[in-house]
Amino acid sequence: MARTLTERAHAAVEVVQENPVRFWDHVFFFLGTVACGWLAFLLIHQLLTEGWRHLWAFFPFWVIVTYLLLPRLHRLLTRVYVPNYFIGRSRTREGLLGDPVNLGFRGSEEQIHAAMLRAGWHRADEINLESSRRMIASTLLQRSYPDAPVSPLFLFGRRQQFTYQQEVEGNPAQRHHVRFWPCPTGWRLPGGKKVDWLAAGTYDRAVGLSHFTLQFTHRIDAEIDAERDHILSTLTAPGTGNDAIVVKHLRNFSTGYHHRNGGGDAIRTDGDLPIVDLRATRGPTGAVAEEIQRDDADAHQRRAIPLTVAFGMLLMVLRVVTGVIGLAWVAGLSPAQVEKLSVVPPLVQAGIAPEAVFLILRVALMAYLLAYLVLAGFIYRRANWARMATLMLGAIGVLAYAVLWILGAPEAALASQLLGTSVEILVLLALSGETARVFTRGQSAEGEKA
Repeated sequence: MARTLTERAHAAVEVVQENPVRFWDHVFFFLGTVACGWLAFLLIHQLLTEGWRHLWAFFPFWVIVTYLLLPRLHRLLTRVYVPNYFIGRSRTREGLLGDPVNLGFRGSEEQIHAAMLRAGWHRADEINLESSRRMIASTLLQRSYPDAPVSPLFLFGRRQQFTYQQEVEGNPAQRHHVRFWPCPTGWRLPGGKKVDWLAAGTYDRAVGLSHFTLQFTHRIDAEIDAERDHILSTLTAPGTGNDAIVVKHLRNFSTGYHHRNGGGDAIRTDGDLPIVDLRATRGPTGAVAEEIQRDDADAHQRRAIPLTVAFGMLLMVLRVVTGVIGLAWVAGLSPAQVEKLSVVPPLVQAGIAPEAVFLILRVALMAYLLAYLVLAGFIYRRANWARMATLMLGAIGVLAYAVLWILGAPEAALASQLLGTSVEILVLLALSGETARVFTRGQSAEGEKA
């Protein structure tokens, strides 16, 4: 039944009152996206108007557009046109359709771990600063990294619970891998078949650029049915100890199709869905049980601080450093130069002496930087109020720079604060996402939603 504009407005207010933190997260998310686009415009404008001596601006422009702006735009748009119900496809963090679901499992998490380890698979590390560093180094130097992290994909609105992989000839750029998601309680496949887990198995053939976001990523092989069959063959191979596994195939579970995943890679499938029943398999013992315990302990430790939150905190420290540089620039101004700043004449006209204005600027900037340091410590301790306060400070800083830019502040003043404002925009992007909200509200990483 259609509602009037007033009724819809009251409903929106009720949603905000019920979860104000989520509302403000959306506000900061939108503000960060707009600010990111504005920053990209400033960089490309500088490159086009100042000539070849500003060619360096192309690299930060590419990073901002590919890793920040395009993913945010995809995320906003896919909320409109990508279905939010099960269609046999996972989704990327940006909301794009990801790898197809091509396996179903019956059994417990422990039974999956035991079966995969006995079949020669390795559980992938969680993505964090250390694992990302190791992944980059191993790819560039062609070093083996059998537990290399895997990018997150989402199903039922949740990130994969865990991932298993097999490295090919010690090359981390080429690997078999399969992501696992638990099914919601009481949920059944279309047609009524019950499964406990769904999985998406694909083969990474190389590292390249995503066709949709231009980011560096693993490129998968199009024949995902071959990867599905490889996973089944390793699980049921003689001598693995998985003799009790029963595999049933749901023929034509979906229509066979050709399409592309979230990275733009071609995929082809016949639409069959094998169901792997592990309920009669024996539990983990000996070395397998010990490896599961080590993986569980490592996963818990590595998920303590998500990569985006750690990146946000690092940016906050960088903002303090850039602020100290800006403070030194302000301290080096002569009285005549101070009077030329756009913010000074209105204060002088209000009866405040130029010397007092100079002192106010320095004290305000020092207090601002000190607040950033203190808030970073509280964010590390999972204080959500500190995250919201940081977002508010960042928004104020970005808006203040925008006002100076619109009012035509001196080029020297804008240039001295451009780096700091850029960092504040990155802080907005890092801490306004779902991962940061989940972390500071003390929820588990497994509950992270797209």
